[in-house]
Amino acid sequence: MIKKNLADFAALIIWLLPIIYFIKIYSSLPQIVALHFGIDGKPDRFGDKGEMIWPIVLLSALTIGIYFLIKYLPKIDPKKTAGYSADTFKKISFLLVIFLSALELFIINSAITGSFTFHKFMFPLFGLFFAYLGNLMHSIKSNYFVGIRTPWTLEDPETWRATHQLGGKMWFVGGIIITISTLLLPYKIGFIIFLSITLIIALIPVIYSFIYFKKHNK
Repeated sequence: MIKKNLADFAALIIWLLPIIYFIKIYSSLPQIVALHFGIDGKPDRFGDKGEMIWPIVLLSALTIGIYFLIKYLPKIDPKKTAGYSADTFKKISFLLVIFLSALELFIINSAITGSFTFHKFMFPLFGLFFAYLGNLMHSIKSNYFVGIRTPWTLEDPETWRATHQLGGKMWFVGGIIITISTLLLPYKIGFIIFLSITLIIALIPVIYSFIYFKKHNK
């Protein structure tokens, strides 16, 4: 019980960090700030700083909502199998709080600096996110909410297991490659690598699940 409460408390603190930071620096922000950025990272739309409030509020609400939804999936899963992955779901929900809170801080900082260096921060963060999920994927049991949910994985537990074993390896390796390449390489090359690997690790497990199911369920 203590460990459970500590995890919730840590998640709450991480969730509050960007909110507290935004409240603290809001009065010191110029009245007109950068609100949108082009693909080159330069601002292409400016507006009143008050417009920043709603994205932060909505993203904060989304973060805490996703946290509790994933954490308590075993209680609402109609298949009643999500309970076998309860610990994994808690880890994923905690990771999502970190990821989305970091995104909020990045958005706030971009408005302050007037620069949106997406490729040097968010791409590597996405890579680490993929790698961490890949490391957990093999322990996710069949459910309707989290994982590689195709008609074939949901139909057959063995197809689910084989697909997530392959997907876990691909997501882990792909995430590491994304993290390193986007940190070291120029933006255009890093973006191509990010997009290519994301498509590969998303599509191949889906195709594999179909092939595996057809092969073992004739």
